[in-house]
Amino acid sequence: MPDFAQPSAVSTIHDLGIVHTDEIEAKLVKASQTYGLGLVLPVTASDMRAEPFAKIVDELAGAEFLKSIVVVLNRAPEESDYREAAQLVAPLGERAEILWTDGPTVAPMVDELVAEDFNLDTPGKGRAVWLAFGYLLADKDLKAFVLHDCDIVNYDREILVRLCLPMAHPSLDFDFCKAYYARCTTKMHGRVVRLLMTPLMRALHTVIGEDEFLSFLSAFRYPLAGEFGISSGLARSNRIPCDWGLEVGTLAEVFRNTSPKRVCQVDLGRLYEHKHQPLSLNEPDKGLMKMTGDILTSIFRTLASRGSVFSPGHFISLRAAYLRCAQDAIRQYHADALMNCLDFDRHSEEQAIEGFAEQITAAGTAVHDDPSGGDALPTWTRVLAAKPDFPHRLREAATADHERLS
Repeated sequence: MPDFAQPSAVSTIHDLGIVHTDEIEAKLVKASQTYGLGLVLPVTASDMRAEPFAKIVDELAGAEFLKSIVVVLNRAPEESDYREAAQLVAPLGERAEILWTDGPTVAPMVDELVAEDFNLDTPGKGRAVWLAFGYLLADKDLKAFVLHDCDIVNYDREILVRLCLPMAHPSLDFDFCKAYYARCTTKMHGRVVRLLMTPLMRALHTVIGEDEFLSFLSAFRYPLAGEFGISSGLARSNRIPCDWGLEVGTLAEVFRNTSPKRVCQVDLGRLYEHKHQPLSLNEPDKGLMKMTGDILTSIFRTLASRGSVFSPGHFISLRAAYLRCAQDAIRQYHADALMNCLDFDRHSEEQAIEGFAEQITAAGTAVHDDPSGGDALPTWTRVLAAKPDFPHRLREAATADHERLS
């Protein structure tokens, strides 16, 4: 049932189910004439060959409100990968460019920064997004960048329209817009949000007390959503994590660099479906266990940077409090699943929270040994101070690859 609830300073933009996509897209097309929007599509070689990517490209071909599209091709070492990607994105026309992070043009530029002690030597989605932001910063007409994943099974253009309009409309002044949605098929998905993030926030409030950052994180209905819009100014100032803590780390930087009242979350108005990571209970360095560890260390280090003092005893208490909150959450999800005729494997849910509890201990040890960490990428403000032409060089590199290989 639609609601109007606004429980925090983070504005919640609901889908009340009473408007057609054409109406809000018309508003966005008008707004984008004076508010340039750039889209980031991080894609691997395997993702671009999957069925969702072709559908995404087909939907984006009619997106008149986008001024620029950068397809960040990573984990794609072969020239044949680039050529295949170029063929797939050809329907997007000249506004789309491929930034090939593993290619012989861009890779040496990354090595150049690494040689000058910029922390860029960890490949992955975080670095790909960071490079895309640099590419888009070269265009001063772009006011905001929008990002979504390329494995969305049930994608249509309304997802992007709803994500862009809060950033672009002249009567609004948001610096950051985060997506939220329900994730279910015949059963509930989103285990890391349901079974880790929500009970963890409650447990942290119990153990360390009130904290503005925890309240900020708790305001988001789906804090691990990979879809967001960000103003170009904020993108220049934010540090981006290069591990599975990307989404939480991005929210931490948003909290640090802008006001919560300049932040919103928007309902994408659908049951969201994309590929699922394995739980990997017995392999803590893979799947959801690895993701959980990175998320936890990101949260703990952010709290430490804000003055929270953690001892080994704090993490023991946190683990116990988390387990109690998570067990209570499972009872709630069980009731919800029952009323909605969803399959619900309570035993596997209990196994998941036990695995997540183990990661709390491991992450606590990691943070206690190294409170600051070193995984975040540098801000573009810092790079621009040292190399003001670097974004333009990224654009030249993308153009050179296009001319050489397409």
